Amino acid sequence: MTSIPSSSDTPQPGIDLFGYGLAFAGAALFSTKGVFIKLAFAQGASVETTLALRMLTALPVYLVILMVLLKRNPQLKSLLTRGRTAGAMGVGALGYYLSSYLDFAGLAFVSAQYERLVLFTYPFFVLLFGVWFFGDRMNWKLVPAMLVSYGGLLVIFAWNLAVQPDGLFIGTMLVLGSALTFAFYQHLAKRQMLVLGTGLFTCIGMSTAAVLAITQSAVVDGIGNYFSITPTLWALGLTLGIFGTVLPSFLLNGGIARIGARATSSTASFGPIVTIVLAVFVLGEPFTWVHAIGTALVLLGSWLFARTDRKSRASGN
Repeated sequence: MTSIPSSSDTPQPGIDLFGYGLAFAGAALFSTKGVFIKLAFAQGASVETTLALRMLTALPVYLVILMVLLKRNPQLKSLLTRGRTAGAMGVGALGYYLSSYLDFAGLAFVSAQYERLVLFTYPFFVLLFGVWFFGDRMNWKLVPAMLVSYGGLLVIFAWNLAVQPDGLFIGTMLVLGSALTFAFYQHLAKRQMLVLGTGLFTCIGMSTAAVLAITQSAVVDGIGNYFSITPTLWALGLTLGIFGTVLPSFLLNGGIARIGARATSSTASFGPIVTIVLAVFVLGEPFTWVHAIGTALVLLGSWLFARTDRKSRASGN
């Protein structure tokens, strides 16, 4: 059996600016979804309904893109063996259904800013899972950067615990679970894309996640629930589906395919800034000096993590 390259990738000459650009754009758009989800919750939507609305909007887009891909490139059909298709469906369900559901559920308890910062720790899990399960070498120089970021999270967690503790623990655990599953997804997705390509894998994985989310909502909320959804809520679902799902999923997976899971995860530092600005000005969430210190530490830790990781990869360590 031929071995699959590690998701950390072998060092390449130069920097793939286009790959990093895809990753940055994907991270920024994904970071808007917490705000749209909060707005949907304010309209009375449940976690299941909000996730289903997101996927109802996204599913037709992925199916159309899938049909276009297969029509323009008939040879792709030969790649869709039963095992490969099942693998892509399973990985998609992990990254875009389970991880998304945990994230949406966590947002019912914590602020959009805090959710994004907790979710922002997933690059550290990408590193650890790579070492534990995928044969990557542990880089101990990255540990101080991880501690700096978690120190920032602890600052904001302590503030929330003192000011608004209700649901904080369960919300944090749910979002942390989302970060864990998404980190594992990134490693598995890289291996799927090496075989199927970015477009084919994304369409299959996201379509699977969409069907699961819609089915869950139909069981939990009932089919009749959709007839009572307001135009405002449908509009939020449309925005969440296109700008918070379809576009960033292709951008992020394109980044993973070009620069690898670890490098892609390290570019996410722009995401929390987008979320904070939107959360403050759109949702009216507070941003105190405690939030400023905590956010600065999280971002500093991420920057140090990415900088150290790039240097280590460039030197072959």
